[in-house]
Amino acid sequence: MAGEINEGSVPAYYREVYEAIRCKTDERVQVEVFQRLLQRTDLSKTILGQIAEHVDSVDGFMSKLSLYKALALIALAQQGKQPSPKLLENCIQELPKPQLGELKDLNALRMQPAQEDVLTMSQTLDRLLVRDTVQVELIPEKKGLFLKHVEYQVTSQRYKISVYRRYSDFDVFHEVLLQRFAYRVVPALPPKRMLKGVLTSISEREFIEGRRRALGRFINLVARHPFFSEDELVKTFLTFSGSDVQTKLRDTYKKMGDEFMTNRIATQAKEYLPADIQAQFSTSRELIRNIHNSFQKLRDRAEKMAERSKENATDLLMFGRELSTLGSDASSLPSLASSPSTWGTLRQSLKSLSVEFAVLSDKAAQQGRREEDDVVEKLNIFLDLLQSYRDLCERHEKGVLHEHQRALHKYGMMKRQMMSATVQPKEQASVEQLESRIVQQENAIQTMELRNYFSLFLYSCIPTHFLKHRFIHYNN
Repeated sequence: MAGEINEGSVPAYYREVYEAIRCKTDERVQVEVFQRLLQRTDLSKTILGQIAEHVDSVDGFMSKLSLYKALALIALAQQGKQPSPKLLENCIQELPKPQLGELKDLNALRMQPAQEDVLTMSQTLDRLLVRDTVQVELIPEKKGLFLKHVEYQVTSQRYKISVYRRYSDFDVFHEVLLQRFAYRVVPALPPKRMLKGVLTSISEREFIEGRRRALGRFINLVARHPFFSEDELVKTFLTFSGSDVQTKLRDTYKKMGDEFMTNRIATQAKEYLPADIQAQFSTSRELIRNIHNSFQKLRDRAEKMAERSKENATDLLMFGRELSTLGSDASSLPSLASSPSTWGTLRQSLKSLSVEFAVLSDKAAQQGRREEDDVVEKLNIFLDLLQSYRDLCERHEKGVLHEHQRALHKYGMMKRQMMSATVQPKEQASVEQLESRIVQQENAIQTMELRNYFSLFLYSCIPTHFLKHRFIHYNN
């Protein structure tokens, strides 16, 4: 046997394991799925490494016989033996049975993403935060020939460099991010201008400061993203100091293309999805919508609390100033005053009391800043994440899903035209042209189906624990 497995000699259990974890579309087994199977064996990493060395794979897939060989080696190792192909030669009558737990649980292995896969890897908040910290500061207004514009200094702690960016640069960066990562959570940008009527409630200065904060949240979410942070587009935006960053960003995207065309798992995404993925998508979308609405109310209430604290600080300060003015009054008293010394003592007390109110005002101002920075701002980050989640759902439904449905409709019309052509004879050239168009449309539909599954796969891999950890972190 020379360490090789004859398919006719394998036990029924081996075949059942194979059927449970094989690909749905062909007879192979993904190496990633097999690696998850190994984790159920309770064997040491050293032994697992030895088993993996003796198992052949090509382009991330194993054959049926390679899996059978691996199952036999696992069983030998669980018996305390060295997992070597030579030992298999002694298993002439019956191959040993590995201990893998309940057979019915093995089906779930191919539904789960690989633990260390960069697409779906689990990250703690601390690990994400240390990736980068980006400061976005407003620099003094610059005036052009016809109009003034706002410019920002963007400083990356990771790359140890500062660059200057305008809002339009952020806008183009956001545009190419969406083109490259259409099926991922891409944070939204704040609006460029104030909506009509907003000026009645906030000043232009307040709007510009609010937009600066929002741009800071946006770029930090991108720079700390486990996937975006390593992409060339992000590095370009944070480090390119040339005169035309927008052209540089567009050229960088053209060289790389969109993620579907370059990602190794794009055509295999369906293998990871449960049968009811569309129902789960609808349910989670509604859940996120409700959570977003609730947190928006919490943020609005927190903003009012912070504003009241700042107003209270102002009132306390003005109250103290009035006391100080009274206490500093050096006007002489009329002769009718019964006790000038009493008024003098009272003035001294009022002046001392004004100092206490100044201290109270400072504490109230600090409280307002804490509420604004530690509560409102961090609730805004959480809302940005939730809004990005909602935007992704909308892109999926209005983008790839809608295009897929339109392509199916167009394909149906072509098929009806073809049936009509067979009933009513037409020129051979026109029939062949129609057949060619149908084949092209079938290919387009297949690509759209793959994009749809890839989109749903990335959606299902969104680390909701990241949202939870971020919220917990911001409330500690």
